[in-house]
Amino acid sequence: FGKIILESPGIESSVSAYYHTVMRDVLVGSLCAIGVFLLSYRGYNKIDNLAGDLACVFAVAVALLPTAPKVGATCTDRVIGMLHSSFAAGFLLTLAYFCLVLFRKTDKKTPTKQKKKRNVVYAVCGWTIIGCILLIFVMFQLPDNSAFLNWNPVFWFEAVAVVAFGVSWFIKGETIFKDKAA
Repeated sequence: FGKIILESPGIESSVSAYYHTVMRDVLVGSLCAIGVFLLSYRGYNKIDNLAGDLACVFAVAVALLPTAPKVGATCTDRVIGMLHSSFAAGFLLTLAYFCLVLFRKTDKKTPTKQKKKRNVVYAVCGWTIIGCILLIFVMFQLPDNSAFLNWNPVFWFEAVAVVAFGVSWFIKGETIFKDKAA
């Protein structure tokens, strides 16, 4: 909305494309803040902490290595853009790992009824992220003149993946489907 209000109407081709708009600082700042937040995340064991640390590195790398501009990209821009895409994929895959593996762990032999409900949400969110990553990959295989690209599908798949992780994080905080106090 900031880009629409401050610069021009329309949606960019991807979330990362906002780097080349007036919203660059908001994008970079948000990704760095998310990275610091994930770095400070402390789970139940070392693998949880490692996942948070990796997600931090990926988020900050996505922020500091921008996607190549649509017009006038140099060879260096394209190489940095490929690195950007690799780190973005790593970031989203790490978020999916949180949903599909880490959030579904339990310290009890028999999960509670609420934990089972939360696990369903985590699975749906994790597989949604994986599906979005796969669909983004498919979009990159289409020719530049494909009619699908007019709808900015990469932007929408990225947005859905981020919202899916947000939902899982919200559920992880037991805001809903909370276990009853013992």
